[in-house]
Amino acid sequence: MKNKSGIMAKIIKHKKLFLVTAIVVALVIGWNLSHQKSNAISYTTDTATKGTLITSVSASGNITSGNRLSITTAATGTVTDVYVKNGDKVTTGQKIAQITLDQDSLQNQASALASYLSAKNQLFSAQTNLYSLQNSEFLANQKFINDAIARNLDTTDPTYIEENALWLQAEANYKNQTNVISQAQASLTSAWLNYQKLSSTILSPSDGTVSDLSLAPGLPLVNQNSSSSNSNANTSQAVGTITLPNGRLEAVVDVSEIDSPNVQPGQKVTLTLDAYPSKTFTGKVLLINTNGEVSSGVTTYPATILLDTDAGNIYPNMAVTANIITSVKDNVILVPSAALVTTNGQTQVRELVNGRELLVNVTLGGSNDTQTEVDSGVKEGDTVITGTSSPSTSSGSGGSASPFSRIGGRSGGGFGGGAVRVIGRGG
Repeated sequence: MKNKSGIMAKIIKHKKLFLVTAIVVALVIGWNLSHQKSNAISYTTDTATKGTLITSVSASGNITSGNRLSITTAATGTVTDVYVKNGDKVTTGQKIAQITLDQDSLQNQASALASYLSAKNQLFSAQTNLYSLQNSEFLANQKFINDAIARNLDTTDPTYIEENALWLQAEANYKNQTNVISQAQASLTSAWLNYQKLSSTILSPSDGTVSDLSLAPGLPLVNQNSSSSNSNANTSQAVGTITLPNGRLEAVVDVSEIDSPNVQPGQKVTLTLDAYPSKTFTGKVLLINTNGEVSSGVTTYPATILLDTDAGNIYPNMAVTANIITSVKDNVILVPSAALVTTNGQTQVRELVNGRELLVNVTLGGSNDTQTEVDSGVKEGDTVITGTSSPSTSSGSGGSASPFSRIGGRSGGGFGGGAVRVIGRGG
C-alpha cells in the first residue's frame, strides 16, 4: 500500500507538472501570437490609375508692362486749357491740354527744333551719298569685268588683283552707306520725339480711357524730374494715364538653368500675383532669353509671358509666380512617386499582392511633384505601397515584454532557458 501510495503521489505530481507546463506553454504561445499581431507591418497604399500627367516648371518674376500708358510732357509753363477729364475715352493724337510755355521751354524747344532740322539734313546727305557710292560700285565692277575678266587675266596678275580689290571696296562702301542711312533715320526720329515732348500741346499717346489726370487751367507746370543744377534738361514727367482698351499684360520670370531646356514659346502658363492671392491668371510663353543672366554666380534664363486677358488693376513691377506647363500626356498609367524604389540601379514599384509586398521592375516616363508615369510593369488598378509602419518590439522603445521573461526568478526566457517565438508576417 505504501508503494502504491507513493506511485500515485508521483503520478499526481507529474500530472500537476504537466498541467502547469501546458498552461505556461499555452500562455506563451498566446502572448507570441498576440505580440505578432500587434507588430504586424502596416501598409499605406494607393492605386495605379490611368489619367493625364501634367508637368510644369515654376518660376517667379514681375509684371513688366501693364495695360496703361503714361501721358507725358517735358514742357513747362502754365496750363491754359484742358480738353478732357478722367473717364473720357480718347484716340491716338487727340489733344489733352494746352500750355503757354515759359522761357526755359521756349529755349529748349528752339534747340530741339534745330537738332531735328540738322538730323533731317544728315539723312538727306546720307541718302545722296548712297547714289554716288552706287554709281562708283557700278563703274568699278564694269572696269573689272571689261578689263581683267575680258582679257582672262590670271587671279595672281597685278592688274586683276588691283581691279578686283577696287570693285570689292566700292561694293563695301555702298553696303555700309545703307547702315549710315539707318542710323541717320533713327537720329531723325529721336530728334522729332524730343521736339514733340516740348510741344505746347499735350497729345494722347494711344487710344484708351483717361485717368489720373493732374492738369487744370491756370496750374503752373513745373518739370519735377529736372534738378536745380540742370533745369533745362528735357526730361518728361507724367501728367495722366491712358488705360488701353485691349491692353495685354506681360511678365518676365527667371527660369532656372535646370528647367530652361524644357521651356518653349507657346507653352501655357498659370500665374498668381501677390496682390491677388485668391485669383489665378492664364497666359503663354512668348520667348525665353537663351543668353541667360548671371547674378551671384547663379544663372537664370528670363522668360517673357503674355497674359491672356486684361485683369484690371495690375501694375508694372507687381510680383508674380508662374507655373509653365511643359508637358501634357493623356491616358497614361500613373502611380504616386512615393511607390518607387531603386535597387542596384533598377527602378521598381512596391506592390501589395495577397497581403505581401512585391518589388516589380518598371520603366518610367515623365513625372511631376507627386506622380510618375509608368510605361511598363504596372497596370491600371494595381495596389501600390506608398509607405509602411511597424510598432517597435523593444521594451526600451515602449514595446511589451513577455510576461514569462523572468519565470522562477531567473532571467533569460522561459523553461530550460529557451524562449518560444512565432516568426512570420502579419497579413
